Amino acid sequence: MAQVLEFKLPDLGEGLTEAEIVRWLVSVGDVVAIDQPVVEVETAKAMVEVPCPYGGVVTARFGEEGTELPVGAPLLTVAVGAMDAGAVGTAEPAGAGAGAGSAAAAGATGSETSGNVLVGYGTGAPAARRRRIRPATGAPSADGAASSAPAPPAVPSSAADGATDRAGMTSGPVHGASARRAAAERAPQDSPVAVISPLVRRLARQHALDLRLLAGSGPDGLILRADVERAVRAADTQLQAPDASQVTAARPEAPRPPAEAHGERVPLRGVRGAVADKLSRSRREIPDATCWVDADATELMAARAAMNAAGGPKISLLALLARICTAALARHPELNSTVDMDAREIVRLPQVHLGFAAQTDRGLVVPVVKDAHARSAESLSAEFTRLTEAARQGTLTPADLTGGTFTLNNYGVFGVDGSTPIINHPEAAMLGVGRIVPKPWVHQGELAVRQVVQLSLTFDHRVCDGGTAGGFLRYVADCVEHPSVLLRTL
Repeated sequence: MAQVLEFKLPDLGEGLTEAEIVRWLVSVGDVVAIDQPVVEVETAKAMVEVPCPYGGVVTARFGEEGTELPVGAPLLTVAVGAMDAGAVGTAEPAGAGAGAGSAAAAGATGSETSGNVLVGYGTGAPAARRRRIRPATGAPSADGAASSAPAPPAVPSSAADGATDRAGMTSGPVHGASARRAAAERAPQDSPVAVISPLVRRLARQHALDLRLLAGSGPDGLILRADVERAVRAADTQLQAPDASQVTAARPEAPRPPAEAHGERVPLRGVRGAVADKLSRSRREIPDATCWVDADATELMAARAAMNAAGGPKISLLALLARICTAALARHPELNSTVDMDAREIVRLPQVHLGFAAQTDRGLVVPVVKDAHARSAESLSAEFTRLTEAARQGTLTPADLTGGTFTLNNYGVFGVDGSTPIINHPEAAMLGVGRIVPKPWVHQGELAVRQVVQLSLTFDHRVCDGGTAGGFLRYVADCVEHPSVLLRTL
């Protein structure tokens, strides 16, 4: 007899808690090999092909393309071993069959698994299956039977004892915290909470929501982040609505156009959503400032041409600028740091992991060159080329996109001279480089046409003052104008 094993969405690393199904690579009835990619998912960091640790016949898929699943949710089931005739034809549809997976998982043998694959699940032997939480709703359960208990209304309530309304009063209109506390007291205390993601739990705590009162829209009633956000919006709308007794008779309200008439709505998901979250957090938390200077890059361009004319791998301009950056950070380590506000400390980092902005069809991404301070210009060029190509193909891994300590932003490729970029949280600074163009310039006391570039530094004012930031930027400009200055630090 075949054993039906359930494969769940693994931990993709770097604290990611959910992923969106972009494309299924297998169908029900397909035979898959161990470690064969079965689905392509998009996380907040990158596009990832997820390999299956089991070899056998796919009997069910969970979730359609475009569905967002939390880590730990079922992806598919695989029948391992000899298949009975017609077993595939009677396979359970997506969203069912969890019971069969749990019954068979304990009996898997090491020969049916690979032992490597992704972060978060080793496949030397299947782990004991996690108990599935049945939703307290009328939705079908894993065995297809509908629960007899009706779904409770999605009313937010307080998760903290002793919460009070903002006015600190015990009489008058009921405020949000009081209403949520009252709803929580009416909720059954022993009802299960169908939630896996710690992100969802934290979001609920921040908004004082009782997860026991939410009906999840995920597989088997699983509560997703979207469910919590929808409940928050509904509660805020209800609390902000005026009381009927306070509304005086007035002329009838004009009909409102449908929401679609106000414009196209584009979901903030995947990479775009991650960028929005990070930039918003940066603006909220980092008191940034920007300084800039024009520099004569004629000699730097000539030095690069001489290097490439000498033979060997080509040296990119970005690599030379990166080498200048790492030398400047060695002189001004305050800018290669992060701020820990909980401990009220500035953490100066020993290594320089240099991020650089790369525009792709999927949006702006910031790959990271690890240990950039220890690399030569030739090594930096090779790594920039590799990461840029991976970014264009959508094959960057989460490790390629995280861990940066300083960012180099070459917005000159867009044909612009200057910018005041937003710092890539939790870093402390970003160097911006504009286009290099011929301009009138006073050189050796005479007016001449030179290759001029604008350099800008946006920095976290908590880690240093303007003197340090100006010293960093001036050193970078001096190296651009006179590359021989850089030789002193090599």
